[in-house]
Amino acid sequence: MTIQQLEYIVAVDKYRHFAKAAEASNVTQPTLSIMIQKLEEELDTKIFDRSAQPVQPTALGKRVIEQARVTLRHFGLVRETVESEQNVAKGSFQMGVIPTIAPYIVPELLYRQIDNANDIALVIKENPTSILINELLSGAIDGALMASPLHHSQLVEYPLYYEKFYAYVSPHDKAYKKRTIDLDKVDINNLWLLENVHCFRGQIERLCQKKQAISASNQAVKYEAGSIDTLIHIVDCNNGMTVIPEMSAMSLSEEKQENLRAFKNLTAVREVSLVVSKEYVRKTMLNTVMKMIRSVVPKSMQDEKLKRFVVEL
Repeated sequence: MTIQQLEYIVAVDKYRHFAKAAEASNVTQPTLSIMIQKLEEELDTKIFDRSAQPVQPTALGKRVIEQARVTLRHFGLVRETVESEQNVAKGSFQMGVIPTIAPYIVPELLYRQIDNANDIALVIKENPTSILINELLSGAIDGALMASPLHHSQLVEYPLYYEKFYAYVSPHDKAYKKRTIDLDKVDINNLWLLENVHCFRGQIERLCQKKQAISASNQAVKYEAGSIDTLIHIVDCNNGMTVIPEMSAMSLSEEKQENLRAFKNLTAVREVSLVVSKEYVRKTMLNTVMKMIRSVVPKSMQDEKLKRFVVEL
């Protein structure tokens, strides 16, 4: 059994196609197929069901592939440990970002990366929190920019900034005439929210302290949006309001900012952290990436004193 063979079975599992896996691994298909076949003979088990289209791992094959990923991750830690001790910050950093952060951070982050032409290649993909946590634990990504705290025993969080919550109110709503919004008096039936898959929804429910009411009422959520931009457009065209984070509020046009309202007697923020596995050892790389992210966030949002106002997920 070799590291190369483990890499090949992970590639086939990813692409579910031998030819595509071979191309991604920079080998010929016959070479990849023979190496996997030898591994199956050594283990005396079939890892893949080749009769299925696309190719599928067998029940035992899934467990073998899962363990192969763990082994490859630990193998990679050897080099990463050396590079960390040598203060090396070069290569790629696979970073996940949740959808309620990505639109306001990623474009500027990529622009500055290209402009600065450093030795780090950010590879960014967008996914909900639950998927990013699984990818962090499996080693599929190096880090994830997400709302925190997560309180996960296998993850380490590095808080980077804190953003306030704002109400975005329809001009047709009676609350539009008010300078500030009293959250205790908000009609939950007029509050548009994201889908349950987004952690930002959970924060808003906690903020309103009406989670039970939302769950119990059939009329509480008329439509569950997939993005903050969708929520804003819904409010623009309908009655009611939604709650958006500060970075989203800052990105609005001057015309739309007229619809923003601060909350009365409320100091609450969401914490955004770069999260990594406890096994991640490339501290120099990590510090460099965090510095890059902080460079695109307003200084006013990086005040650590705001941490005491964080709304739990």
